[in-house]
Amino acid sequence: MTEWIISILLLIGGSFVLVGSIGLVKMPDFFMRLHGPTKATTLGMASLLTAAMVFFSTAQSGLSVKEILISIFLLLTAPISGYMLIKSAIHHKLDSIERTQGKDNIEDDV
Repeated sequence: MTEWIISILLLIGGSFVLVGSIGLVKMPDFFMRLHGPTKATTLGMASLLTAAMVFFSTAQSGLSVKEILISIFLLLTAPISGYMLIKSAIHHKLDSIERTQGKDNIEDDV
């Protein structure tokens, strides 16, 4: 039963990472392109790390702390780095395409 859980988590994680990577390549501008790695890829990596936690907790006695620490670090730093990249792009007045939503909510730098 544990092998099934690990396999399903690996497939889900791999699918999210693949979708995030395709989104990174296919999106037309920087603002849209940033959604792939900050959302889908982060969720995929969390699923892969959960599969690793399940595997190592059954293979060894006790809970695997390394994967928990990696998951916490990843889930904290990916949104923050995405936010900082967006703020930098806004500050440098990076152009976006017409379809990019939320341009009206951008405040001017003072």
